[in-house]
Amino acid sequence: MSKDCSRRRFIKQSMAVSASAAMAFEFEEKALLAHAEESTAPADPNAAPGDSLPKGKIGNVEISRLICGGNLISTFAHSRDLIYVSSLLKQYFTDEKVMETFKLAETHGINTAILRLDERTLHILDLYWNQHGGKLQWIAQIKPTMSDLFTDADRAIDAGACGVYVQGETGDRFVEAGKEELLGKVVEHIKKRGVIGGIGAHSIEVPIACEKIGIDTDFYMKTFNAKKYWSAGPMPRKDSVWEETPEQTIEFFKTVKKPWIGFKVLGAGAIHPKEGFAYAFENGADFICVGMFDFQIKEDVEIAKTTLSWIFDRERPWQA
Repeated sequence: MSKDCSRRRFIKQSMAVSASAAMAFEFEEKALLAHAEESTAPADPNAAPGDSLPKGKIGNVEISRLICGGNLISTFAHSRDLIYVSSLLKQYFTDEKVMETFKLAETHGINTAILRLDERTLHILDLYWNQHGGKLQWIAQIKPTMSDLFTDADRAIDAGACGVYVQGETGDRFVEAGKEELLGKVVEHIKKRGVIGGIGAHSIEVPIACEKIGIDTDFYMKTFNAKKYWSAGPMPRKDSVWEETPEQTIEFFKTVKKPWIGFKVLGAGAIHPKEGFAYAFENGADFICVGMFDFQIKEDVEIAKTTLSWIFDRERPWQA
């Protein structure tokens, strides 16, 4: 092959790559510019909360089918191997930005947030409820220990939580240690305090174990998505009962007559809401908990409403 021919081919390939890169940059640039041109003014504080987002009930608490997740606000995002994300979130979610985000959620019909119990959350809720007149309900995520089952639950309830549940990794650890009866004691204590109580899990073995011994939980909080994306973490142990498929979760929850809140339904941002919401609701979740930036709330609510409008006859009946 002549040098001229090789040179011409190289130039053509380079031009093609440059054109593709330019198109990619143009696409991203347009998306960023479109967002930048949107109104960034805070939500109207006098606007009435939206009421068109469908709701269900857990116990006596009415909850929007789409729940505002708290990981982003607490700056603990599932960022895979990106080391800068938590720092970025700390810069983005100032007190003022959280107030705006919560108000937007209420304005668009979301009435509940699931937030971890920590000092940041207590500070934010005090500002939102007492200084901004917010009405968003709080379901608290707690991390009891086997030697101290009730302190976190009491602290959350005393701070105004309408519900409390055991965090997923904590639920996993209790069951893996064969201590699921302690989860039952936590839920019993929460319910005696007059709020709804639940159990969280990443592994399907957690609700299986809890149902087997008859724990009277008000709801489960269970990870759920189609898993059709890159790995979200370390590869599961091949010989472990903790390895599971979405189909196992779907089939098990058909046997459970308790409300189920699905979380990680977007696979830490790897799944589009149109796909993730539909998969979760169609396959049995009664509610979904989703971490959202302020600029995502309106679209996510519209997707949730559209999705729920065409889901009528599910294999797993609505439990809330």
